[in-house]
Amino acid sequence: MMVDTPGKITLWQVEIFVAAAEEPSITAAAQRLGASPSAVSQQLSNLEAALGVKLLNRAERPMPLTQAGDLFLRRAQAILHEAAMATSELTLKDLSARMRLRLGVIEDFDADVTPALLMQLASAMPKAQFLLDTGASHRLLDHLEARALDMVVAADPGNLPPGYEVHPLMEDPFVVVTPKRMVRPGQDLMEQLRATPLISYTTRHVMGRQIAAHLARVRLKATNRFELDSYHAIMAMVARGEGWTVLTPLGVMRAKRFMDRVDVYEPPFAALSRRISLVAREGAIQDMPAQVAAELRPLVERDIVGFCTQRMPWLKEQMRVLT
Repeated sequence: MMVDTPGKITLWQVEIFVAAAEEPSITAAAQRLGASPSAVSQQLSNLEAALGVKLLNRAERPMPLTQAGDLFLRRAQAILHEAAMATSELTLKDLSARMRLRLGVIEDFDADVTPALLMQLASAMPKAQFLLDTGASHRLLDHLEARALDMVVAADPGNLPPGYEVHPLMEDPFVVVTPKRMVRPGQDLMEQLRATPLISYTTRHVMGRQIAAHLARVRLKATNRFELDSYHAIMAMVARGEGWTVLTPLGVMRAKRFMDRVDVYEPPFAALSRRISLVAREGAIQDMPAQVAAELRPLVERDIVGFCTQRMPWLKEQMRVLT
C-alpha cells in the first residue's frame, strides 16, 4: 500500500481539498471525486498535517475555510490548472492518447445523442476512460467551474466569465404545447392560452426563468397552478388536459410517449429560443472541445433536428445546427 510521505503534499490531496472547499460536506466532496468519505477525510487530515495548518472547519455545515484555507485555495486551484495543462501538452498530441475524459451533457440529450457520442468517442479514443455526468445546465456549468468536469454540453447562459471557450451546437426554439384538440379550428390561440391554466417549468432553473420573463414581456398572463421540474411530469399533465405549457422541442421529445395526446404549436407571440453549446475552460484540454463539438453536430442534426422538424415542419426555419 502506498503511504504519503510525511511533510509532503500530493496532487490528489490538493484535488480533494479543492472539492471539499467547494462542496457543502465531506460526503458531497467524496461523491464528486468518486471516493469514500473516510478516504477524503483522511487525505484532508494528511494535507493539514503536512502544511502544519488547519484548512477547513469540518464541524460546521457547510464547511467554512479558515484564513489559511482561503489563502491555500487560490494556490490549489492554480496547481490543478497547471497540472491539467501539463497533462494536456503531454497527451493531446493524439486524441486517442488522453486516458480520462470527464464530460457533462444536458439531460435533454441523454436518450439519443449521448449514447451515440460516447460510442464514437470510444472508437476514436480506444485507450480512454469516460466519466459522464448528465443533469441541468446550471449544475453542469458549476461542475465545470469547479474543475470536476473537463467540458459540458449545456444551454448557453450568455454570461460566462472570461476564460471559457464556447462551441455552439444548436438553436433550440420554444414551442407551445396544449392538450389534444384544446384549440379548435377558428379559435384564437392566444386567447385560449390566457383562458387555460399554465403548467410551468420550474423557475428554480434558468430555462424556467427565461420562459417566465418572456411570457411577462408579451403580456401573456394565465393561471399558474403547477410549477414542475420534470419534462415527463409536465407533458403528462398537459396530456391529461390539466393545462398548457411552454417547452423546447428537446423537452417535448424527451417525453415523446405523450406526443399523440398533445398538440404542439408555434408560439402566437414573439419567438424565444435558447442556444445549446459545448463549453470548456479555454485551452485546458487544447483542441479536444472543438473535436468533440465536431463529432456532436452531425448527431444533433440526425437525431434531434431531423426528428423534430419531421414531426413539426414549421420548425425548419428556427431549429438548426450551429457551426
